[in-house]
Amino acid sequence: MDPNTSQTLTTGSRETVRTRICIISDTHCATPKIPTCDLLLHCGDITVEGRLSEYRPQLQMLKEAPADLKLVIAGNHDITLDNEYYDRMGGEMHQDDVLDKKGLEEVREMWMGAETKRAGVIYLEEGTSSHTLRNGARFTVYSSPYQPEFCNWAFPYPRHEDRFNASPPIARRKAENPVPDFPAIDIMLTHGPPKGILDVTYDRLPVGCDHLRRADKRCRPLLHCFGHIHEGWGSGRMYWEQGDFQRNKPVERQIVKDEYAYLNLSEEDGMMPLKWGKETAFINASIMNIWYRPVNKPWVVDLDLPVRDAAS
Repeated sequence: MDPNTSQTLTTGSRETVRTRICIISDTHCATPKIPTCDLLLHCGDITVEGRLSEYRPQLQMLKEAPADLKLVIAGNHDITLDNEYYDRMGGEMHQDDVLDKKGLEEVREMWMGAETKRAGVIYLEEGTSSHTLRNGARFTVYSSPYQPEFCNWAFPYPRHEDRFNASPPIARRKAENPVPDFPAIDIMLTHGPPKGILDVTYDRLPVGCDHLRRADKRCRPLLHCFGHIHEGWGSGRMYWEQGDFQRNKPVERQIVKDEYAYLNLSEEDGMMPLKWGKETAFINASIMNIWYRPVNKPWVVDLDLPVRDAAS
C-alpha cells in the first residue's frame, strides 16, 4: 500500500480509511529507521536516563520521520519528564548533573513547544486526545506513561492501585484519568503492558498490569501498543467474546526487507481484518532486547481508522 493514497471503507457501522501506522518503543537513545507512514507512535523510554543530551537526537529523529503525525509518550527511564519523581530522586539519579527548575522547564518546552508541534510531534501525557490525519482519519487515543512500580524508576504506581478504571465512591484515592468505555477510544498508547499480554520477562514472570487488562476489556480499542518489557516484543490479537489472546507466530515471516515487522489488519485486502468492538490488536514495540541492543524491528500496521465528520 502507498500511504499517500487512501480509500474510504465502511467497517461495521462507521466509515473508515486505511491508515499506515509505525510503532516503536524503548529506543533508549537508538535511532531506528522509520518507514513512511501516516502515523508514528512512540510508546516511551525515549532515553536511558532522561538527560537533555539524550532527548535532542531522539526529538530530531521524530521531527525527521516520514509521517504526517508523530505521537510520543514518556517511559520510566525518561525521568526528567516526571517532575514529581525527579523532585524526589533527581539528586540520586543525576548526581553529576542535576537539573534545576529552569532545566526541567527546558525539557518540557523541548517536547511541548511550538517548534516541536510544527514538526508534527505531539507529546502526550495521561488522558484522552483526538487527532486528524491528512488521509481523512480522525481518531481518539488514550495515553499513559505510568506502569506498576519498577526498580524505583519514573512514572510509578503501586501494583495494587487502579489508575485505569473508575474508582468506587468509597475509594481513598480515585483514578484521575480512567480509560473510557467502548467505543470512545481507537488506540491505547501506554508504556507498560496489560497483564498476560506480551509481558513475560526473561525469568518467565508476567509483569503487566491487571487493572490495565480490565480497562482494555471495557474499552476494546482497535489497537493497544506499548513496550517496557523488552523480552515481550511481538504482536497478537484478543478475541473479546471468547476472552482468548493469540500471539502471532512465527514473527520471522512478518519481517519486510529486514526493516520492519508488518501486520495488515485492514478490510481492504488483509487476510484477517480486525473486527471493531470484537477484537483488539496488541503490539509490544520495544526495539531493544534485554541486553539493550536495538535488534527488534519497528512495527508497521495497516489499520482502518474512522473518518472525520465531513462537517469538521
